[in-house]
This record gives sequence, C-alpha cells and structure tokens, in this order.
Amino acid sequence: MHIAIAGNIGSGKTTLTGLLAKQFKWTPIYERIDDNPYIANFYEDMRRWSFNLQVYFLHKRFKYVIDARKQYKDIVQDRTLYEDAYIFAPNLHAMGLMNTRDFETYRDLFELMNSFISPPDLLLYLKASVPTLVKQIQRRGRDYESSIRLDYITSLNERYDDWIENYNGRKLVVDMDCLDITEKPEDFGKIVEKINAEVNGLF
Repeated sequence: MHIAIAGNIGSGKTTLTGLLAKQFKWTPIYERIDDNPYIANFYEDMRRWSFNLQVYFLHKRFKYVIDARKQYKDIVQDRTLYEDAYIFAPNLHAMGLMNTRDFETYRDLFELMNSFISPPDLLLYLKASVPTLVKQIQRRGRDYESSIRLDYITSLNERYDDWIENYNGRKLVVDMDCLDITEKPEDFGKIVEKINAEVNGLF
C-alpha cells in the first residue's frame, strides 16, 4: 500500500509522515531537504536556480518511489511527484521565475517519469492557511527558509487548493488550521481514525 502526504511548505507533512509510519508500521519515504545542493541557492535567487531545483526534486522523488515500491510492502511518502509538476514548477513559471523553455522541458520530463508509476492508493492533503504555514515555518527555524517570500507561499496555497479539488484519485483532506499533531496526541488520533476508515474501504 502506498500512502502519500501532500501539502504546502510548513503544513506538517514530515511530522505526520513519521507519526503515521510509527502508528501503522509503514516505511517512511521522506523529502530530504537538508542535503539538497540547490535549496539554499534557490531561496536566495529563485530565477537563477528554479529549473535546477525542480529537476533535482523530480529525479529524487521518482527514484524514491521506484526503489521503495520494490523493497517495501507499505510506504508513507512525504510529498508527491505531482506537486512538483502541477504546483511548484507552474507557479515558478507564472511568477516569471522559470522561463518557458525550461518549464516545457521540465513538464516533458515529468510526463515521461509519470508514465512509469501508478498513483498512490490514498493521498492525504494537509490544508493550511497562510498564517498557519508561516507560524510553522518560523517554529522549525530553518535558515534557508527565512527568506521565503509571502507572495510565494500564498500563490502556492492557491494552486494546492485548485489541484486537490481536481485530483481524481482517492484522497483525504485534513484541515491543519484546526489541529496540532505535535502538541496534541488527540489531534493525531483524529487523523488516524479518518485514515483507518479510508484504508478499510480500499480492500
């Protein structure tokens, strides 16, 4: 079984991935940010490094999914391949931070990779308002995130809402404005109950 967690920067994907892996004994597949050679450069100069960053993410996420599905029976994935292609890259292109030539090359590469994998059995979307996202980003205190532009976070949120509304696979939307899974175990328990109901319906 493949469970994937989608959501904007600071929505709680990594935290929830770890908690669910422990709860259900699933193998976690994390988005590895700290060893990304482009992330700090990107936040300093988005226009210069946007294409490099997106291709790096695309390659790594594709490889993680392929390798994990070969090795493990049940996985929970922190962020999906779709978010890169349908949210982050188009957003950069729309903001003038990725030129059209690079964007089209990127989309062609995504379409090729996507043809080799099937969608997750269940997609969890962590929906959060911009104030909640900003609070979470500040709480974790990553140096390279201190320069993230507010308009960048806002435009990503709008694209996430549009994407999840039109997503055709099995999905579960979780309102993170109303939950604190780090400090309140009962809030995590609410998510577990919803997932159990969805997973039971898969079989």
